[in-house]
Amino acid sequence: MVGSDDIVIPKSTAWLADPAAQLLCETIEAEGYKAYFVGGCVRNAVLNEPNSDVDLSTDAAPRELMDLATRADFQAIPTGIEFGTVTVVVDGKPFEVTTFRKDVETDGRRAVVSFSDQIEDDARRRDFTMNALYADRSGHVIDPLGGLPDAMNRRLRFIDDPVQRIREDYLRILRFFRFFAWYADPGEGADPEALNAIASLADHLGTLSVERVGAEMIKLLSAPDPLMALRLMERTGVLAEVLPGATVDLVGPLLLIEEHLGIKPEPIRRLAALGVHDAKAQLRLSNAQSKELKNLHEVLAMGASPRALGFLLGRTSGASAIALDYAMREQVPDKTVIELIDDGSRAQFPVSSKDLAGQYSGPALGKKLRELQSKWLASDLSLSAEQLLG
Repeated sequence: MVGSDDIVIPKSTAWLADPAAQLLCETIEAEGYKAYFVGGCVRNAVLNEPNSDVDLSTDAAPRELMDLATRADFQAIPTGIEFGTVTVVVDGKPFEVTTFRKDVETDGRRAVVSFSDQIEDDARRRDFTMNALYADRSGHVIDPLGGLPDAMNRRLRFIDDPVQRIREDYLRILRFFRFFAWYADPGEGADPEALNAIASLADHLGTLSVERVGAEMIKLLSAPDPLMALRLMERTGVLAEVLPGATVDLVGPLLLIEEHLGIKPEPIRRLAALGVHDAKAQLRLSNAQSKELKNLHEVLAMGASPRALGFLLGRTSGASAIALDYAMREQVPDKTVIELIDDGSRAQFPVSSKDLAGQYSGPALGKKLRELQSKWLASDLSLSAEQLLG
């Protein structure tokens, strides 16, 4: 174990300075148990990344944790007590506290666990070395498996044998690429042993629920630059497993245009760039996400102007459409295109059903309004009501 004196997280870090979190740790320790922050919050602090979810771990058994929390007048909720997780509410703030665990049996989707009083057992059942980091309430980092150098060098590695780690939960294949996109140093490349294991087990991804796959893909595509991760997914056969027919060719140009226009990462835009037209069944997208993906493809087929895109889709989706359009044309748009989209998003179609009520009704009225709107859009929103009706 790497000593806790090697790295100390600044006391000003939000989750470490949180009085409720400190009180919870003090309370657990006062009963003779250990309490550590664990996982994402510690990893992100080491990497100087924004705060992540705050989770805690302890050697106290779940029932003991429930009892000590109750004695301290905290609310204790057995949210996942059979898996060792208790939600403890301190001063109105909920914290998930999980007892040290070790795997007894795994089937690639879920695990049977037993509780442990050894931090090494708990660390060894995690996925990547950079995620097996803990911190005490003073901010001293505890590194049971020697993964701290990996984290500090943004090197993504599975704990111990990659094949075994993946067989425990096949979702770890997608988590590998998601974490690579968010936290790895692309200059370091990807761990060859991990990629070989992933390629050999990629065909097991079909055993996962589409909800789990979709959640991971959306998180991956939300990363500032997911290109290398997507290329690695393509190379190992993973992309074809989760999104048959997808290709990364358009993603690189799209990312350059996003940076050029100063628009934020947006996962559905990147999904469209992969050539995906309908991922609702494959990724179990929400209705809103599925509609956005469909709308992007439909308006791109229209060849609408930037103003028309802004009117049809609004500022954010309009910017997505224009970025995709220029990426497909292998051109770089003028930055003023965003102003045109903004202008279109504020525009009002100058004709209403009242203007046509005397001449049309029912389905014929709706058809005429659509015809006039198409004419207005084709004019780059320039025609007035008089010109459209004349």
